Amino acid sequence: MSVVLFIPPFTQLNTPYPATAYIKGFLNTQGIESFQADLGLQVAARILSKAGLEAVFSSTYVNGKAVAPDVVSERISQLKEQYIQYVDPVVRFLQGKNQTFANQIVNGILPDAQRTQDDTDLEFSFGSLGITDKAKYLATRFLEDLEYYIGVNVDSHFGFTRYAERLGRSANSFDDLYVALQQEPTFTDALLFSEIDKLELPPNTELILLTVPFPGNLYSAFRIAQHAKKRVPNAKIALGGGFANTELRSVSDPRVFEFIDFITLDDGEAPILQLIHNIRDNKFDTYKRSFFCESNEVRYVNNSLIPDFKQNQLGTPDYSDLKLDDYMSLITLANPMHKLWSDGRWNKLTMAHGCYWGKCTFCDISLDYIGIYEPATAKLLCDRVETLIAATGETGFHFVDEAAPPSLMKAFALEVLRRKLVITWWANIRFERNFTDDLCQLLAASGCIAVSGGLEVASDRLLKLIDKGVTVAQVAQVTRSFTEAGILVHAYLMYGYPTQTVQETVDSLEMTRQLFESGVIQSGFWHQFALTAHAPIAKKPEEYGVKIKETTHQFALNDLEFTDKTGIDHSIFSGGLKHSLYNYMHGVGFDIPLHDWFDFKIPKTTIPKNYIVSILENERNLELNAHKQIVFLGTIPILNEKTVQKKGREFTVSELVYLTKRGEIRIKAEIEFLQFLLEITKLAAQFLNGGQKFTVANAEKIALKSGLNFNEFTKTKPFQLARNSGLLLV
Repeated sequence: MSVVLFIPPFTQLNTPYPATAYIKGFLNTQGIESFQADLGLQVAARILSKAGLEAVFSSTYVNGKAVAPDVVSERISQLKEQYIQYVDPVVRFLQGKNQTFANQIVNGILPDAQRTQDDTDLEFSFGSLGITDKAKYLATRFLEDLEYYIGVNVDSHFGFTRYAERLGRSANSFDDLYVALQQEPTFTDALLFSEIDKLELPPNTELILLTVPFPGNLYSAFRIAQHAKKRVPNAKIALGGGFANTELRSVSDPRVFEFIDFITLDDGEAPILQLIHNIRDNKFDTYKRSFFCESNEVRYVNNSLIPDFKQNQLGTPDYSDLKLDDYMSLITLANPMHKLWSDGRWNKLTMAHGCYWGKCTFCDISLDYIGIYEPATAKLLCDRVETLIAATGETGFHFVDEAAPPSLMKAFALEVLRRKLVITWWANIRFERNFTDDLCQLLAASGCIAVSGGLEVASDRLLKLIDKGVTVAQVAQVTRSFTEAGILVHAYLMYGYPTQTVQETVDSLEMTRQLFESGVIQSGFWHQFALTAHAPIAKKPEEYGVKIKETTHQFALNDLEFTDKTGIDHSIFSGGLKHSLYNYMHGVGFDIPLHDWFDFKIPKTTIPKNYIVSILENERNLELNAHKQIVFLGTIPILNEKTVQKKGREFTVSELVYLTKRGEIRIKAEIEFLQFLLEITKLAAQFLNGGQKFTVANAEKIALKSGLNFNEFTKTKPFQLARNSGLLLV
């Protein structure tokens, strides 16, 4: 038999959503043939072509209803010949196949319907030499015009990164989605069906898997299932992914199973393998974490006796079959950190299953995908990295963990350096104290360029209530360590947490302003708190001053309606918070009073003007744990001794010269000092060249033999200079 895996429209245009690649990699370990396709990319490619736009501009109906065009879409319509003319070269440029076109783009060759023609901010953002990024930004605006036009004039569901999202959000009832699926196919649906029909599916296809990570590809997943039942009538269809794992854990409407045969929850490997066994044996009697319908009644079988697979049994994600050369690198915001999500082709991996912290009260920690923590090993991760580089030719990696553990990040970085791999990677983290200055330097040396993490509410009271395990001061110090190592930082920010006051919202904004102004955070995103059914707050709402509104559901259940005892309408802060953040991410607006961002009165902040600066002035102490490893990243230094004459007397001058990538660092001190420093540098360098691990305990023993105190030695200027040369305690 063969398994077909589909990514429904729409997730990302720059890189494949990894779920199907993960499952395909696992199926390889089981000797099961599979085929995968990113139908979102394929539909987008159809639309973003000369023929596709000719079809777009010839259509004047939105889901069968004529509409009056607005000012923007009218302008796009008037410029349609230019959009049609340039769409193919723009797409090729965004695919990296037509780089010389960048010069024409930055010179203003493309139409632009939604913005003013004053682009002085582009010079500030990209300078005079950032031609490629500036062109990507302008080309992305070109696509955004088309996205807007299609949504207004052709298909009201449309969006290049989400489709019919309204039908998937908080869909307690299946009614709206069911009605939509009975309607005539939309413009986008028709293209989707056409792309499915063009695929050369394996003739022995018996199982079709649909990943639904977001509400914005739920509708299209059901449309795929609807069409696949006609195309491959004997195949079973299963739906899984992030949306199912969080929203469909108690589905009971049998109409859902008119389109699909199964819904699987949590890690997909074991449930899918059980479905495959059932299909092969034509005996559907054993399931693993699966919903199905029998006699018009929805049933769920957990079957905890069937074990899940461990990290070392999952195989390496397999991106074959996907049209990797057709993905498009976009820049939606002129911010170096923010653009990582849409710019570049990233191989996606996870360092660990679940979250090693697993305490945040707003998070779905009761679900397996967060609650069950199992790390991989650094060796296994690097093996997968090397396999993916060989298979895809790409050396960029995004680790999509809930929060990558610092200890494993350290081990991974060391293994990367030992293998002398040249990669670029970034990860999701917690801003915890274990990210020291030296660890951040190590991560950067291994190719880490960025991290994203939850600051949430920049209030120590609320961080404690969230059980985040961090303080604002700690976040400031950790983000400084990352920034000084050259690693970009993105912060997830939250407002409207239960019991949060207006004063705390204003103070949180001021904290955020100061963090950006200090340069320790480069990017961020505000979102309003949403209460989910699987979070600790939902389990004990009374402890957080929350009252949950009763609701009935037969389909999706995740976001819960609630009231908190403050009675504050937090949504009124949305515009001001996002507007100010947009400016801060562009390095401007720090002098604008907080009240100017809002069209209503707010209280003055209680945060001192230089609060974050005062925190950053405190140096972080070097921790000398005996088990801490000492590594050296550079070239072994040279010890020089020379005799000099001064005022008729001869003196011996000793210096240790560290050669760095940007010059050299000369350390002058007594010969005994330098000899000890040279010895521990040599020993620290051995590990990255296949030698033994060298620790603080080892260094302390050597120091004693030399008549030195290692603790005191680490406080000297020579040792600090050696750290600047790549001698790190991690």
